[in-house]
Amino acid sequence: MITTSALDYRGALPDRGGLLGLDLGTQTIGTAFCDAGWRIASPGKTLKRGKFGADRELLLELIRERSIKGIVIGLPLNMDGSEGPRAQSSRAYARNLGVLGLPILLWDERWSTTGAERGLLDQDMSRAKRATRIDSAAAAVILQGAADALAGGMF
Repeated sequence: MITTSALDYRGALPDRGGLLGLDLGTQTIGTAFCDAGWRIASPGKTLKRGKFGADRELLLELIRERSIKGIVIGLPLNMDGSEGPRAQSSRAYARNLGVLGLPILLWDERWSTTGAERGLLDQDMSRAKRATRIDSAAAAVILQGAADALAGGMF
């Protein structure tokens, strides 16, 4: 099941369970993880994006390691809320990940990179370090937004 509705997604999830957040870039995939209580999202690894089969295997390994019950993928909407080519690409990636059998939530990521950048700047992180961590930090921002909606019932 793939949806943009937090209510539908919550209904498809088993009683709580860990979540995997993804920020899909053209060259990398930022990952983040949320605890089973949907309280805290934390940045994970930044994966080098390759062919989908290789990506799927890396993600499947993370899913198994952390007993993930659902996936949240950032949906890069235009500022007016419309969808462009990047959003279509994220939807296609979600359809491909559907073979894993986990519910997938496409979550608005319009401000995720900005929020992640601010957080890294607040940590006084150097530009070089920020460049290596921005994708996973953005995935954590995306996942935290979705987790807050799921846990707080903001549908």
